[in-house]
Amino acid sequence: MNTPDVKSAAHEAGNSAIVERGARLGYAVSGLLHLLIAYIALKVAWTSGGGSADQSGALATLASSSGGPFILWVTVVGFALLAVWQLTEAITGAHGAEPGDRVKALGKLVAYAALTWTAFTFATGSSTSSGGQTKDFTASLMGHTGGRLLVGALGVGVAAVGGYHIYKGWKKKFLEDLTEHPGNWAVQAGRAGYVAKGVALIVVGGLFVVAAVRKAPSEATGLDGGLRTLREAPAGSVLLTLVAVGLAAFGVYCGARARYARV
Repeated sequence: MNTPDVKSAAHEAGNSAIVERGARLGYAVSGLLHLLIAYIALKVAWTSGGGSADQSGALATLASSSGGPFILWVTVVGFALLAVWQLTEAITGAHGAEPGDRVKALGKLVAYAALTWTAFTFATGSSTSSGGQTKDFTASLMGHTGGRLLVGALGVGVAAVGGYHIYKGWKKKFLEDLTEHPGNWAVQAGRAGYVAKGVALIVVGGLFVVAAVRKAPSEATGLDGGLRTLREAPAGSVLLTLVAVGLAAFGVYCGARARYARV
């Protein structure tokens, strides 16, 4: 990965206009999905329905809308090129040469690659469930020696990422990802958005830990399950509404990031 030829090729790819514009497109479509997830979460908070409050639910909403198939293919392209850009970052360390920066880039590469596949599934007329995939993955992991420990460790890791999101939002560290100040409205949206995402991820991580402790893969239900867990807490509808508003704010921030991201 660190040979001069590979790094040179990765650096050239990362600086290409196609990858740069594609990465910005990826941030934009990510914002759209967050807005849709927030909308679904609000419906979950105050009605008996609402659909799946996660990426698959947002993509299903797009698929059923006017112009949805075209937008889904745009989403596929955006996430795919954003994944490519994260790969170049992991190889070159162009915007952070520390090992931790490259590990984060690899983690984001995996996440955006998964989103690319999920969006591609919907774009080709099929469908999938993020929650179902999470349960299946957890069950498969638990089927191996030490699987429960791995699931528990995964839960702690997801919760730690959630805690970092809260810190990043509260301290406005996300501004370091941008080339210039995006304006106060975007800063406030980003701040609220990162905190809300952090809270949701902490709950999701907690569900993995519960699944490991109870030997019950079905407890690991992903983002949709995490948001529905918030709904069942005291004053859950209000709490979930606040998180939904925060997720919508993150979607708005992604619009600014699409323009000002350090790509």
